[in-house]
Amino acid sequence: MNPLLTTTRRIGIVGAGAIGGHFAARLALAGHRVSILARGATLEALATSGLRYTCPGEAERTVPVDAHANCADMGPQDLVIIALKSHELPGIAASLAPLLGPETVILPVGNGLPWWYFLTPGQSTQSSAPLEGLRLASVDPDGGIERALAFEQVLGGSVMASCSSPAPGVVHHHSGGKIVIGEPCGGISARASDWAQVLTAADLPAHASDDIRRDLWIKLLGNVCSNPLSLITQASTDRLLDDPGTHALFASLMAECLALGRRAGLTLDIYIAQRIAQTRQLGAVRSSMLQDLEAGRRVELDAILGAPLECAARLDFEAPLMQTVFALSRLRAAQAGLYGARSL
Repeated sequence: MNPLLTTTRRIGIVGAGAIGGHFAARLALAGHRVSILARGATLEALATSGLRYTCPGEAERTVPVDAHANCADMGPQDLVIIALKSHELPGIAASLAPLLGPETVILPVGNGLPWWYFLTPGQSTQSSAPLEGLRLASVDPDGGIERALAFEQVLGGSVMASCSSPAPGVVHHHSGGKIVIGEPCGGISARASDWAQVLTAADLPAHASDDIRRDLWIKLLGNVCSNPLSLITQASTDRLLDDPGTHALFASLMAECLALGRRAGLTLDIYIAQRIAQTRQLGAVRSSMLQDLEAGRRVELDAILGAPLECAARLDFEAPLMQTVFALSRLRAAQAGLYGARSL
């Protein structure tokens, strides 16, 4: 018997929003020692009332969790799940040190391209990739994340789930739930397989991938469309895909992003219609960017569109549609005070 499946694990969740709350609820219900790093009203709600959690086919439950304002009170963890928006991580990465013992696994599960995506120092199974070693300034502007979070402790993570947090300490899981984790350098490791089993046993269906960078780019194909287009139009993804005009724009954006990924050296064996169908199966999703707009929170444009466009610039790859959508999205978000200096 795998000891990870029979032993209570110490699991820290950094980010108490929709996805972080989804992981926290499921792992706590499975009997693990879950600690959440939170702040403000969310910290108060979790500390006083617990995490209120609903998912399809189940009544709302109140899940007791340990909520903390700082990492020193949480101590070293077996697994640290980073469920922050990408623009929040640079500001707190260094403060996560108390969570990290020598064997701690770090699992970022955010949208877009993570800071480690091309940082495969001398270990990559795709060492001929043209962007190997690229440090994504759009995600990690001064290299602070890279310095704070040791590359060898990182597992990549991709989550295909629709969740929302309509109030502090309240999380709804609406649809989807597929999780993929894997080694940044490729190949299936024992630790990725073990943690995939732990997540699956907690009703977080996960599997270990032999190429997590491929899987993250496949997720990106949807994010470069659904997030910014929903920000601009304030429409859910089902409406965007059911409208002929925006459906065609989805397909063209995906084609451009797919071609960029292949130019970057990724093996992407997926058809555009297949990827669009995956998004449509999730139903009437209000994307994370649309939820942030409606809640007055800063939107996550740089990791989702800025990072791939940074790759395109390095490769001399023309990406006019992504550039246009990025420009429109930045202006829409800036007008709402949710992007750039005015959103800080």
